[in-house]
Amino acid sequence: MVRRSSLVVIGLLISSLAGLAAASPSELDGSPQVLLRENWFIQPSADVHADGVAISTVGFPTHDWYPATLPSTVLSALVEDKVYPDPYTGMNLRGVPGTTYPIFEDFSNIPMPPASPFRQSWWYRTEFKLPPEFNGKTVWLGFDGINYRANVWMNGVQIASAEKLAGTWRLFQFDVTAAAKPGQTNSLAVEIFPPQPHDLAITLVDWAPMPADKEMGIWRDVHISATGPIALRYPAVLTKLNLPSADRAMLTIRAELINAADHPVEGVVKGRIENLAFEQAVRLGPKETQVVHFTPEKFSQLNIASPRLWWPVQVGKQELYPLDLSVEVKGQVSDSAQIRFGVRQVTSNIDEKGHRIFQINGKNILIRGAGYSFDLLLRSSPERQQAELNYVRDLNLNTVRLEGKLENEHFFDLADQMGILVMPGWCCCDQWENWPAWDKENETIAGASLRDQIRRLERHPSVISWMYGSDFAPPVRIEKMYLEILQELDWPNPSISSAAGRTTTVGPSGVKMTGPYEYVAPSFWYLDTRHGGAFGFNTETSPGPAIPPVASLRRMLPPDHLWPIDSMWEYHAGGMSHTLNVFTEALNERYGPAKSVEEYSLKAQLQAYEAHRAMMEAYGRNKYTSTGIIQWMLNNAWPSMIWHMYDWYLRPAGSYFGVKKACEPLHVQYSYDDRSIVVVNSYYQPFANLKVTAKVYNLDMTEKFSKEAEVSVGPDSSTRVFTLPAIEGLSTTYFVSLKLETGGQIKSRNFYWLSTREETIDWSKQEEDPTGEYDISTWSPTKTFADYTALNTLPRVNLDVSAKYKKDGQESSTTVTVHNPTSTLALAVHLTVNKSSSGRVSREGEADNEILPVLWQDNYFALLPGETREVTATYRVGEKSKTIPSVEIDGWNVNRKTADVQQ
Repeated sequence: MVRRSSLVVIGLLISSLAGLAAASPSELDGSPQVLLRENWFIQPSADVHADGVAISTVGFPTHDWYPATLPSTVLSALVEDKVYPDPYTGMNLRGVPGTTYPIFEDFSNIPMPPASPFRQSWWYRTEFKLPPEFNGKTVWLGFDGINYRANVWMNGVQIASAEKLAGTWRLFQFDVTAAAKPGQTNSLAVEIFPPQPHDLAITLVDWAPMPADKEMGIWRDVHISATGPIALRYPAVLTKLNLPSADRAMLTIRAELINAADHPVEGVVKGRIENLAFEQAVRLGPKETQVVHFTPEKFSQLNIASPRLWWPVQVGKQELYPLDLSVEVKGQVSDSAQIRFGVRQVTSNIDEKGHRIFQINGKNILIRGAGYSFDLLLRSSPERQQAELNYVRDLNLNTVRLEGKLENEHFFDLADQMGILVMPGWCCCDQWENWPAWDKENETIAGASLRDQIRRLERHPSVISWMYGSDFAPPVRIEKMYLEILQELDWPNPSISSAAGRTTTVGPSGVKMTGPYEYVAPSFWYLDTRHGGAFGFNTETSPGPAIPPVASLRRMLPPDHLWPIDSMWEYHAGGMSHTLNVFTEALNERYGPAKSVEEYSLKAQLQAYEAHRAMMEAYGRNKYTSTGIIQWMLNNAWPSMIWHMYDWYLRPAGSYFGVKKACEPLHVQYSYDDRSIVVVNSYYQPFANLKVTAKVYNLDMTEKFSKEAEVSVGPDSSTRVFTLPAIEGLSTTYFVSLKLETGGQIKSRNFYWLSTREETIDWSKQEEDPTGEYDISTWSPTKTFADYTALNTLPRVNLDVSAKYKKDGQESSTTVTVHNPTSTLALAVHLTVNKSSSGRVSREGEADNEILPVLWQDNYFALLPGETREVTATYRVGEKSKTIPSVEIDGWNVNRKTADVQQ
């Protein structure tokens, strides 16, 4: 198939970056730009019998090449072309040629097998037309992501060689004025070489298997732009506040200027922030790159009184100012850029216990976040990024950590707009931390990669730190190089040597990476004082598996592998030797053994809900003894059984709603260690005269205890209200129901299922790192389990349910009213909104047409006898869609039914 070329020309002014697909640093340029995404073709070099000169000549035949749309890895393009079946289903990934490495080894650290079709180089080729307006200008060719090295030709001229164009995290711009043909058809040929084990590339660690091509390809945008004699790059506004009042902001504007000419050029850099204007003259020598600063000391107008501050989600507005920056030569605009920036200052300190505490605009903030992953094939879209960050905000999290998975500009622009903090840094477990084996090229690429990434990231108010080590801290020489680069680039935020508890020449990291990564009892987070418990800043930890709902299991596993659990389940349980044994043993002991995939998945939702809720609630209760927690992880690279808040299909389930509940900004909760009832306030404002109600019920809903108390809570606080007493005559499984009210309105509600059988942990058998390299406990085994098996005897209930549908353009909502008319508890009430009531339903009754992504106010909730809840789901449907989505309800002991939906 041959595709015609398609040009995307970006105009002079970019008013809203949020709507741009896969934005790149150069898309900030005001100069005309062409994005080269369509009309690409790829082919293995062994099948191409020509050199780069010929291949980059207009008209070179590609009729037998594979079509591709960029950005794309080689394997991603081949999957899109149906060369290989969906690699995310079952064991299909193992059927891709070259996937002969042991299943549970990190493929990034071992060579490709000799017969792999991806061991050789692959050609990427396209033809495109440049605007005639480029004539007489300096023409720039940019690559925002090549994995791993490349030779580049344009119109028969070699632009770059693989010796120089190397590094997954490098950003490259080349002056191609001499080769470009404005107003004519041009041809570009790129020969891509795959990463080797000694290269600083991308690894999926133990999150997911590595694909056979090791992510080789052009995985970020390729673009061509035109400027005058001086190009303007990487504009940023850096803030210092007059703290603690924050009544004045001192702004510094930073940008880079590039003179592509072989003679000196003079110009004037002009800037404007709303009604504030400033300018200064510049002179650049031949081929010189120069950094220009506008400082508040020299430009008094950059001292701003009563600034509109940028705050993270939950605690304030995300105020963004516009910066218009241009450079003029001989009275003509040579280049320009427009960005939006936030006035905010991020600091951190290490307390007397060695724990790092972050401050935003002088105020402490408890970091509650999760680790973010790329897609397995590095596929991305603005819609997917928006959906994932919508989930982050809906989860009541305030942070995502990017361990060596640094997203594009669109992602960071969204984070700026949504108030989501981002903690980027390098990855563990491959050459990035194998410093003893580094050669000169590694060191050069590492430094250049850091310089490229910091220059594009420092303009974003959402970015609050940089971790230049992950599991380990770099040796003195490398750390010195990193720190000198950060200083050179005016990096305004904290930098951290490691995600683990390491000490270097600059002092302790102030964080810990102590696990666990496996299922632990809810009480662990409250009781543990050595490893992952609720103290300090835990940069990655998790209660382990998060089994997807059965609808997702049916998509990711073939029918003959759905039940019982087998090796195919475990293949989807991480990229190394993960199993579901610990989680399943706990599920069997606590909830009773499952007899089907449907039963197992449902019980898994309850266990994941309580496990993840307990983890987040413990860290919330203990602030600022606990200073931060990053759940490992937010999402998955592919359909997975472990480590996520929602699955790869964007279906939220038990872990999602447990975390969403626990991280409510004004929240009432139960403590698993001392039975205290606690109100956690994450707002920077106090609340007076709150009413807390706690009720304890037996399994048959007989009320065994009730207490109300009035409490006032301070800003950003954790307040113990009262403690539940020991209660006689409780059923083996019993319930605690909590409500937090003010002015007659419920601000928070919470529901716990508990056991009279004490759940204990065998601290003597904590699984620790035998090498001593990690201060880590991946697992703390349960000695005696809680007994929730009585939940299996809850009578089935029929709930009254109705729904109302509302549509506004592409935005839709369904509000569901649910009433429990029975005398029995309805547990884990689960709602879905589906594309239509006539959608296909599987034999087991599980709908396969659920609308995703979807934001539910609550789900998997309990409904007491006589109680009524109103819950709203928001989602997007096609603007022209006339179909009214249907609503289904089910649950632990809730009979499935479809709601009557009205418009």
